[in-house]
Amino acid sequence: MKRMISRGLGKRSSAKAPGGVQSSEHSHMMTLVNSITDAVVSTDSKGIVTLYNAAALNLFDTNTAIAGEHISHLLGLQTIERVDIDIFDELRRSPSIRTRDDLIMPIDEEDYLRLEVTCTPILGGSPDEVDGYVLILRDVTKMKSLEEERDEFISVVSHELRTPVAIAEGSLDNARLLVEKGYGQRARAAIEEAYSQVVFLAKMVNDLSTLSRAERGMADTPEHINVEELARSLHDDYAPEAHAKGLAFNLDIDARAGTVYTSRLYLHELLQNLITNAIKYTEHGSVTLYAHKRDRLVVFSVTDTGIGIGKADQRHIFDRFYRAEDYRTRETSGTGLGLYVSAKLARKIGCHIELKSRLNHGSTFSFCVPTAAETSARAARDAPSNG
Repeated sequence: MKRMISRGLGKRSSAKAPGGVQSSEHSHMMTLVNSITDAVVSTDSKGIVTLYNAAALNLFDTNTAIAGEHISHLLGLQTIERVDIDIFDELRRSPSIRTRDDLIMPIDEEDYLRLEVTCTPILGGSPDEVDGYVLILRDVTKMKSLEEERDEFISVVSHELRTPVAIAEGSLDNARLLVEKGYGQRARAAIEEAYSQVVFLAKMVNDLSTLSRAERGMADTPEHINVEELARSLHDDYAPEAHAKGLAFNLDIDARAGTVYTSRLYLHELLQNLITNAIKYTEHGSVTLYAHKRDRLVVFSVTDTGIGIGKADQRHIFDRFYRAEDYRTRETSGTGLGLYVSAKLARKIGCHIELKSRLNHGSTFSFCVPTAAETSARAARDAPSNG
């Protein structure tokens, strides 16, 4: 983590500006530059640092004055292809203001900062004379990471949608031709296949909608939730689906569970995802929803007697669009988003999902939510004192 520095604008000379007016203007200029959150560094015509602001020291992760250092020694920059670049050569090649956003500043062998660098020459007495340069360096690591993640996500979603859309389209076209030729009975299979693909698409759209709401923080207002009432409501909703597969859907609720204070939508959808997932991958036996009080927490668990998850798959089970290689998993119509969305919802309500599973011995997904009383106590402890 970078050290936060409350250091003023650095400069090579400590001489005061002559005259009261000039001194005041100089002070105002220093205050203005230090208020800029981006790193600002000024050099002379040879690349020697003359001025800099506190944000520059923070970017370079140092408390040491950098005036008098050569800018190329301070900034060991590379392109995103990991090709070394001499920033002073870039400055000298910039007859006008120039911006690059394809540069990185390595921190260690694996980590780096993505920078947007703006180079501006300081012109001298003639148009061809340069007295120095000003660099503005902006850390755009998070922004670029989000852009790349968004682009990758859109690409993967497009790929995942292509197959069910093509199958549904082909099945409906085949059904239309069979009906036209008088084979109405044979068209039924094609229509059923198209219907199953449309259901798959509907599930994916629902998962994406849930993910979008969680990302934007919609419906995240906390409220008091009676744990037993929530569990019984979920049981009523999904017992018919379990019974249709010949499964028992059990409830194991601690009478002391009481209430929790969190987003009702996020908690409900998190448990709903785990329950539907358990039913989907269980062919025989039961699914059980637990809600037990443990100290100041309510532990929610969904346990099944299904196919289980191998150790190799457990490391990736919460990745988006990941589906285990087990042939029994491949036979189901999952979108590969359910557990990814579940993990996202869990983080939104401040908890983490734990998984215990063995192949052919079922799985248990668990997470803990503070009781409403504990949430209130934490809020009181964290509240600023008025005294």
